[in-house]
This record gives sequence, structure tokens and C-alpha cells, in this order.
Amino acid sequence: MNNPEEQLIALGLTLPESLPLGGLYKPVVIAGNIAYLSGHGPYLGNGKYITGRLGDDMDVADGQAAARQTGLALLRTMKDHFQDLSRVTRIIKALGFVNSCEHFSQQPQVMNGFSELMRDIFGEERGVSARSAIGTNVLPGNISVEIELIIEID
Repeated sequence: MNNPEEQLIALGLTLPESLPLGGLYKPVVIAGNIAYLSGHGPYLGNGKYITGRLGDDMDVADGQAAARQTGLALLRTMKDHFQDLSRVTRIIKALGFVNSCEHFSQQPQVMNGFSELMRDIFGEERGVSARSAIGTNVLPGNISVEIELIIEID
């Protein structure tokens, strides 16, 4: 079983600082051994996010980078909440929203940036989840990607 903390180091990845709350909600809600993570964007730290619209001022590679950064922001929230990423036993479901122009239809390819990160951190069995990728015409603050998660914890 992959140790996600060691994988982060091995991949040379750094988690962003903790995300500021953007409203009245909880970043994580736990029911039994299932945790629901609120939607996160591609947070860079210091109040900055990756912004832009796919098919307008961003291409698929830019979107994948934003989805990957969103994954790092989600990992930061998991680390803050559970102290140890090894408590995550399975990524169950990811729901991704991609800020897209009407002609852009490659939302699943954009979400691969997130999915590949989770696979690299947690391994194939624990990190590859069920997933949906939805195009939307706008996201809060013009962020390019928003992802919410359902995970299993020990």
C-alpha cells in the first residue's frame, strides 16, 4: 500500500497553504467512515487561484494543471482535517466542474489532471475513483476547475 505522505515527497510536490472558507459551510463532513469534501478550486496560496475558461483563454493542458492544483488543495484539506493522509483508504467519487466555453467538450480530459494525481499519491486501487466531469459557463471567482470528493477513511 502506498504511503501518500512519502509519495508527495517522492514526486517533489508541495501542498498549498490551507484554503480560506468562502462561505457558510464545512470543508469536510464525516458520516461513519465516509467523508464528503466541499468543492475546492485550484488554490495556489496567498489568496490566489488559477482562473480562466477552457476553450477561451485556457487549453486542455492548462485545465489539467488547474485540476491537478485543485487536487493538491483537496489533499491539503485532508491533511489538515485527518493529520495523516494514510487515513484515506479510498477515493470513492470525484465530481468536477470545468469552467468552459460553449464549444469546449473535453472536460473529462481536463479532469485527468486530478485523477492522475490521486493515482500517483494513493496508488491505482485507492486513488482511481468513480468520476463525473461537467462543463459550466462560470465558476466562483472565474476559477477554472472546482472539484468535490467523497472518500473513505479509517
